[in-house]
Amino acid sequence: MPGIVFLIRLREKRSKFRRVRGGTKMFRFIHAADIHLDSPLKGLDDYEGAPVEEIRLAARRAFARLVDLAIEERVAFVLIAGDLYDGEWRDFNTGHFFIAQASRLRQANIGMFLIAGNHDAHNKITKALKLPDNCRLFPSDRPHTEYLAECAAVIHGQSFANAAVYEDLSLAYPKPVVGAFNIGMLHTSLTGSSAHDRYAPCTLDYLVAKGYDYWALGHIHQREVLSEAPFVAFSGNIQGRHARETGAKGCFLVTVDSQFRTSVEFRELGVMRWETLIISLTAARHREDALDAIGRTLDELTATIPDVPLALRLELTGATAAHRSILGAKESFLAEVRAQGIDRGQGRVWIEKVNVQTTAPSDVERESVSEDAVGELRLLFQEFRRDPQSIVDLRQEAADILRKLPAESTFEEQLREPAWLSAMADEAEAWLMQRLLQDEDAS
Repeated sequence: MPGIVFLIRLREKRSKFRRVRGGTKMFRFIHAADIHLDSPLKGLDDYEGAPVEEIRLAARRAFARLVDLAIEERVAFVLIAGDLYDGEWRDFNTGHFFIAQASRLRQANIGMFLIAGNHDAHNKITKALKLPDNCRLFPSDRPHTEYLAECAAVIHGQSFANAAVYEDLSLAYPKPVVGAFNIGMLHTSLTGSSAHDRYAPCTLDYLVAKGYDYWALGHIHQREVLSEAPFVAFSGNIQGRHARETGAKGCFLVTVDSQFRTSVEFRELGVMRWETLIISLTAARHREDALDAIGRTLDELTATIPDVPLALRLELTGATAAHRSILGAKESFLAEVRAQGIDRGQGRVWIEKVNVQTTAPSDVERESVSEDAVGELRLLFQEFRRDPQSIVDLRQEAADILRKLPAESTFEEQLREPAWLSAMADEAEAWLMQRLLQDEDAS
């Protein structure tokens, strides 16, 4: 008997959508994903001058801006396509913050629909608070459909049951409801991404052929529109968390007209932005020229991206005559670069890291010091780079030295990386060449 009653109620719900497609009122919704509330910071305290508190609270502030946007635009509902949380809460404050924001939406008569992803899967979040009645977390055992008669929309979705879901969940999603605007919510790697684990894989062709009007995807943190008819997209995360998550971050604001045609607009929500700047120093003749080039690039960036705090990683490249003077006194050079960030950024630029990848022009050494000295030094380092055993020997010698240093010294991880040891050899060569130049000038 209960089964019969359920089928009758389901048929009543579906009957509301048995109409000629379109003819309903316009509505808006927000597609967001990968909030990662209170994501733990990894090693930021080791960075001199890092805005630790700003970064720690960035995800919360970005989520509050999402709620502000929903209220200002009077959206019908908000979709969160997985990873609202970053894993098990440290305490209940994380849950309390979310409840407070969801309650703001409830006061504005806005619903929220969520699926759990790999970071907040059913078996990962053991702490729990009762959700406000405007929120619906989709189950993890099967796809589920929510019916919104007031805007003739239906939402299909399924949460992750555990952190590693390797089957294609989309295959079990139901057929589209006739006469309704069908939305599919899915946390997926799609066909795979080198930057993300391959969870709930599926194909774009299958999603397009499913017959839904909009696919709200999560898991990939880089925003990407995969199809416009129907609209299939990753919204990306709403706030970059580290130097590999660069650029503007936010959500999609979707408008659906009376004929179920969609227009999609990206809205930035991030309260700080990570960027990587590749700066060529080829034209720099001296150390001061290099600093001027860096300063001009910082000016251009801050003029292009006003008002948002910036965390920058600089990649210095090019065959430049300033190479030896940069690496020969690298510590002081990096200090001057960071000072450029403070000065040019007017308090809103933090330089997270400077990677010096410059090289010396091939003819610089011959013009500067005697051929014998240069040739001997160059030959020594060429032999070092050609012989794989040299890296092994260097690692062992460095480990012997490390054992004599204070316990808080942290070079163990770097010693396992041949690329790091090779970079140290480059710096050593540049420093020795700089000393040769100084000796030549003094003689």
